[in-house]
Amino acid sequence: MRGAVLDYLLATSQRRGAGYLVLLDPDRLDPGAVAERARQCADAGADALLVGTSLTLLADHTAIYEHIKRTVGIPVITFPGNGSHVSPAADAILFLSMVSSRNPELLIGEQVRTAPLLRRSGVEVISTAYVLVESGSLTSVQFVSNSLPIPRDKSDIAVAHALAAEYIGMRMLYLEAGSGARLPVPDDMIRAVSACCTLPIIVGGGIRGPEVARAKVEAGARFVVTGQIVEETGAAAPLMRELAAAVHFRD
Repeated sequence: MRGAVLDYLLATSQRRGAGYLVLLDPDRLDPGAVAERARQCADAGADALLVGTSLTLLADHTAIYEHIKRTVGIPVITFPGNGSHVSPAADAILFLSMVSSRNPELLIGEQVRTAPLLRRSGVEVISTAYVLVESGSLTSVQFVSNSLPIPRDKSDIAVAHALAAEYIGMRMLYLEAGSGARLPVPDDMIRAVSACCTLPIIVGGGIRGPEVARAKVEAGARFVVTGQIVEETGAAAPLMRELAAAVHFRD
């Protein structure tokens, strides 16, 4: 069953050509500055905000959601590193299953522990297949998840995983190079997956400029995610506007 946030995301990507999402990492942002960064993202053209990290060092990450939601009117979506990241203050959660992993905890273990919490929370659940792709460097998600990424030159393996996710009944597919990735998900891989799989494709990791973002959309991505590059630059707002304009090719 689809919910309001997923319907909004799909309608937005259809209307604008693709959707632009910004990942806010609570471990990287000063809690006192997160609301201002969220406002910058929304003003620059972000369609929704993802909140997530591989670890979460904060004692109370729910306060992060509350600060953000008081500041912006776009959806705020949990991008969980594990089940402890669930927050009733979010609008929705990408309920991730790392289908590229052979670690049972990331395929179903964390999901089973988290499901009762989500049912009580009332947060919209968006079932999402999470596929880790080789990025040219050891990323946090690869290290923490203890998972081998799909080789960059093996698009057929990515296609097989995407099809399995679609046949299982998942709603979205996230191709992830990882935070701080040296290289983004290859365009050829996105193109191959898009040609064989009808799931809306989210692409993140290693996207460091508008030209790269546009290339992902042209290859078949319905949503593009940026995170660390926005945090690292001193000109975050101008860069986000350029990224949003590159992604929103129908605006």
